[in-house]
Amino acid sequence: MRKEEKYQIIESLAEKLKNSDVIYLADTSGLNVETINGLRRLCFRRNVSMQVVKNTLLKKAMERSEKNFEPLYAALVGPTSVMLSDTGNVPAKLIKEFRKKAEKPSLKAAFIDQAVFIGDDQLDALTKIKSKEELIGDLIGLLQSPAQNVISALQSGGNTIAGVVKTLSERDES
Repeated sequence: MRKEEKYQIIESLAEKLKNSDVIYLADTSGLNVETINGLRRLCFRRNVSMQVVKNTLLKKAMERSEKNFEPLYAALVGPTSVMLSDTGNVPAKLIKEFRKKAEKPSLKAAFIDQAVFIGDDQLDALTKIKSKEELIGDLIGLLQSPAQNVISALQSGGNTIAGVVKTLSERDES
């Protein structure tokens, strides 16, 4: 690979890293071509960008990306696949699902909104991370619940008061 090609790869990867808040580093070594292609198809369906990259190029891209990726440098050993996503838990769920058919990929590290997760043992915790949309939905549900209780109480109380007034007015008439 020529120097110009390496420079282009580093610049392209640095731009992707700079614009992404969800970055997973995985080990896909030992997977045959058919299995890797299956993983790539699954990534494509889930809107996860996957790229196999040399560790030295990835480290240089991380250094140029304006984010602090230093804790991830220790994970840059052996073959590395970079997975980029918009949702924090999607790559973790994808890896876990794919492992039902194959032994790998294994999680080396993850960088999610400035939080760093190191090691394959973090995979279960990463699958439980909620997306921004899920958190907003939960928050709206929590905020609506007390308001709905108040409205419901007022409506049922209104019927009771109306019933009492109607009964009293009928008494007065007779």
